[in-house]
Amino acid sequence: MSRRYFGTDGIRGTVGSHPITPEFMLRLGQAAGRALSHGSAGRRATVLIGKDTRVSGYMLEAALEAGFSSVGVDVVLCGPLPTPAVAYLTRAQRLSAGVVISASHNPYQDNGIKFFSGAGKKLDDRIERQIEDLLERPSGCVASAELGKARRLDDATGRYIEFCKSTFPGEIDLKGVKLVVDCAHGAAYHAAPEVFHELGAEVVPVAVSPNGFNINDGVGAVHSDLLAGRVREHDADLGIALDGDGDRVVFADGDGRAYNGDQLLYVIVRDRMLHTKVHGAVGTLMTNYALERAFERLGVPFERANVGDRYVLELLEKKGWQYGGEGSGHLLCLDKHTTGDGIISALQVLAAVRRSGGTLAQLTGELDMLPQHLVNVPISAGFDWNASDALQRELAQVQRELAGSGRVLIRPSGTEPVLRVMVEAHDAAAARGYCERLAAVIG
Repeated sequence: MSRRYFGTDGIRGTVGSHPITPEFMLRLGQAAGRALSHGSAGRRATVLIGKDTRVSGYMLEAALEAGFSSVGVDVVLCGPLPTPAVAYLTRAQRLSAGVVISASHNPYQDNGIKFFSGAGKKLDDRIERQIEDLLERPSGCVASAELGKARRLDDATGRYIEFCKSTFPGEIDLKGVKLVVDCAHGAAYHAAPEVFHELGAEVVPVAVSPNGFNINDGVGAVHSDLLAGRVREHDADLGIALDGDGDRVVFADGDGRAYNGDQLLYVIVRDRMLHTKVHGAVGTLMTNYALERAFERLGVPFERANVGDRYVLELLEKKGWQYGGEGSGHLLCLDKHTTGDGIISALQVLAAVRRSGGTLAQLTGELDMLPQHLVNVPISAGFDWNASDALQRELAQVQRELAGSGRVLIRPSGTEPVLRVMVEAHDAAAARGYCERLAAVIG
């Protein structure tokens, strides 16, 4: 059964357009509150609400709070707080659910809603479908004596900072390390610099002055191409960039090198192997083939999930593994947290650097990332690329030529009438050439 509102990462859209309106958020609060109350075993359900720094967060927070209260659910308000902090505090406070008001790496005009269960994990599909069904019910309000109450958790940021620090090895610190920390004018602006500073680093904070409109605007993980320049400008050792809600991270060094999620996952897993048994790792269909080959050399089983950290997490839990991620910087270390966390992931990378005594460039030296080339080929409605004999013949020939040195990924877009063709090869020209050969057959 298809979902009407929930996508792979909650509900998201442009503020003022359905469903990101105060009217819908009121109804969503009521529907989610009713769903959560059904599973509260006689106890009053309590939800925690955090948000990023978008100006629309105030409006959506008020509407959700009213919706929850009107069906008898208590609310704990945290203000601006990273998405993974909401997951942690929901679990630590033994609450019914956590709610995040954020559109992650999107511009300020967008916003969205994500839910966490009481265990600090993304809601499963069954509960999301139940919420969608309850959205069709008429609005209502419990009696005054049964209304939910709201309170603020004033020390939410401090609690989260201490949790992040607890994931860093106690026998080492960051003294003598100079870090540029780009917070994207987002939810981690008042937490991330403090975490690294309290562990001993000299911190140069960047993009820590949110005004409601500047989140992700030329800063943060989605503009990581600028990070290396800031590292050089401040004569720092490394740069760390987070996205607007603080659940993804990328690195850069002063030599102009950028490090994406695939490279950082390799560093974390390689370090873990020196201290514990690593049973396997999960990437996505877009994970660079170089990472798959590197894990093969290390004897680490590797599997690919669909694109999206939700699917990475599902496969990790199915396999009983702990480490996974995406090239975008969503990394999962389930031995440290229940969800992706940019700050905690950065700490795991820094721990590997400190314990090795080397540089990030040295730790990723064996990971020879393959150039990727992607083209979007327009297709007519109903085109079945699997049934095209000409495409299948050309695809088989390209795969034979790439055997052991690259790969092809063809997948239809879920949002527009195009077929996405991605090729990884030993050099950029070869990847582009193979893409063009396949696109010509489709066209």
